[in-house]
Amino acid sequence: MRNRAVIVADFGQHAFSTTARPLALSRSGRLFVPEYINSQRKSSTISFRHSRPTAVPNRFSGPLTSLAKNTRPKGQFHPKSNIASTAASFSTTMSSNASVNVIQGDSMQSERREKVAIIGSGNWGSAIASVAAKNALARPQQFQPEIVMWVFEEDYQGKPLSQVINETHMNPKYLPDIPLGENVIAEPDLAKALNGATALVIVFPHQFFHDILKQMAGKVEKCAKAVSLIKGVDVRGQTIRTYATIIREELGISCSSLSGANIATEVAQGKFSESTLGVPTPEGFDGDVDQVSDAQLWKPLFDTRTFRISVVPDVEGVGLCGALKNIVAVAAGLIDGLGWGSNSKAAIMRIGMNEVKDFCLEYFPTTKAATFLEESCGIADIITSSLGGRNRQVAEAMVKQGKRFHQLEIEMLKGQKLQGPETALHVHEFLEARGTQRPGGYPLFEAVWKICYENDTPANIIAKL
Repeated sequence: MRNRAVIVADFGQHAFSTTARPLALSRSGRLFVPEYINSQRKSSTISFRHSRPTAVPNRFSGPLTSLAKNTRPKGQFHPKSNIASTAASFSTTMSSNASVNVIQGDSMQSERREKVAIIGSGNWGSAIASVAAKNALARPQQFQPEIVMWVFEEDYQGKPLSQVINETHMNPKYLPDIPLGENVIAEPDLAKALNGATALVIVFPHQFFHDILKQMAGKVEKCAKAVSLIKGVDVRGQTIRTYATIIREELGISCSSLSGANIATEVAQGKFSESTLGVPTPEGFDGDVDQVSDAQLWKPLFDTRTFRISVVPDVEGVGLCGALKNIVAVAAGLIDGLGWGSNSKAAIMRIGMNEVKDFCLEYFPTTKAATFLEESCGIADIITSSLGGRNRQVAEAMVKQGKRFHQLEIEMLKGQKLQGPETALHVHEFLEARGTQRPGGYPLFEAVWKICYENDTPANIIAKL
């Protein structure tokens, strides 16, 4: 069987030519192009042919990325693919400002494949890496197949965790027994993980945010986009910011936000769930948000049959919901620990939802009420976090065992971090500095802070509600 495709690339002043390296066929039947090198000529036409499929032996992140074929033999993205035979003939004319067109039959289209880097490898980071890995292979025209996942190196049973992940294709410490995908590559060097990456999924505990962001500065591609999955808010006196905003301001790149009713393990297991993607839009935007460039990047990377992504033009609203709902989840866990039953828990959830909504609208006027009331990141996330999840679990144990959350975090979470108590602390500090126009203030948020940090009795959670 013969596969034929033609690439036409215009690089302006500088000439490039392809190296005569083998090609690879993806599962969907697309060819992956080897890297190109500077030929030191103003133009060059090169043709070559290979008769057997094999993996490209090098990583490539450049404008010339992939091409379509006229025929599609069955096969796998693997050096030992069972494709019977393949042949490709290329005529490439290259002369910078690369514009790459793929000719398939009579059609021509422009392509640039995104290189995805997951910055973080905890429970949620590993789960979202497994989702992205499948979609990268399913959409080879948009994404490079390899997903690089930055791992904060630590020991796991006598071996570096990154080595364990690359050998087993699982993260046994933070997401045990769930395959990540063979195309997920654990990388302990942050600079290497960022090298050439154009799609940054930032998903590490907010306690480490500023240190890691400083390490990222100057290492991020200018054309990159980011999406924040970090739960929390940053408070400096009377100023409060979401992490997506800080990423945009300090790294100088566009940043979206993803949050929803998502227990990480259930998402990785393919159990049905939804999430909300908030993308940046121009002021006064009233168009189709799914057509915004950031939506067209992130929705294809995350959306699956069992993990449904809804897009909204509200980056801050989505991020704030992901942060503040953890305070409500702590409150719900305290109610469980007290044994007060379903009526009390439902009341706490309702009160908490109103405080989340009012806080966001008071201090972030661009947020939209519909984000809290209609989307997965709002009421749905409060429900699931109050029924399951680490914040609820640890808060219940605080009451039943009489221990502080710092101690229980170490004993119960195996290296994972709580977000609820520290977010309650940050909100308290902000309200102390800024004040509020809300009648009665935010009594549930304040009660959680006082119980976690001032050793107030859990039963006082309803004292000022």
